Amino acid sequence: MLRGTMPHIDYYLTPASPWVHMSGDRPARIAAAAGLELRYLPVDPAALFQRTGGLVLSQRHESRRDYRMQELRRWAAHHGLPMVLKPRHFPPNPAPASYALIAAQAAGGGDMAVLLQGLTRACWEEERDIAEDAVIRDCLSAAGFDPGLVHSGMLVGAETYGRNLAQAVAEGVFGFPFFVVEDEKFWGQDRLDMLAAHLGVDA
Repeated sequence: MLRGTMPHIDYYLTPASPWVHMSGDRPARIAAAAGLELRYLPVDPAALFQRTGGLVLSQRHESRRDYRMQELRRWAAHHGLPMVLKPRHFPPNPAPASYALIAAQAAGGGDMAVLLQGLTRACWEEERDIAEDAVIRDCLSAAGFDPGLVHSGMLVGAETYGRNLAQAVAEGVFGFPFFVVEDEKFWGQDRLDMLAAHLGVDA
């Protein structure tokens, strides 16, 4: 059993991802069960794809886009999520919400899993624009954080956002959600059971 032998799980994400939304609070529950810190590391998706050979959605072949929609529908039904498969504000600019996540994690005092879920739910269920300050403030408040972080955390958020990208590329990250535990890597919300098994805990 690996429980207690490793200091943290690196959770690479973008709040604009439907697959991050489908992950829900399971990463946080797995980390808690394993006694590990879960480090939330928002990354610029377009920049990551450019550096690792991926394509943003608009540049993918039609067959890939069609299959993605089928997978979204099937996985949403599997998880019982009332997802809007083509939300009004997609793709949003993920940077402001990412900055808020970074600032909130640094500030503490709230629940990061609730904050991330609030942001992804705003995009994928409520069809709100997660680049808007008002939406981000609502999510910060609901998760127990200072809503003023939407402004006060902008500088540190922007600086860390760039460092997260460099770290992601160095660690072999190429998509979202992506979890790194020492030398083990897990890509996708459908690999959370494997992450839990690796750590010797229940998913």
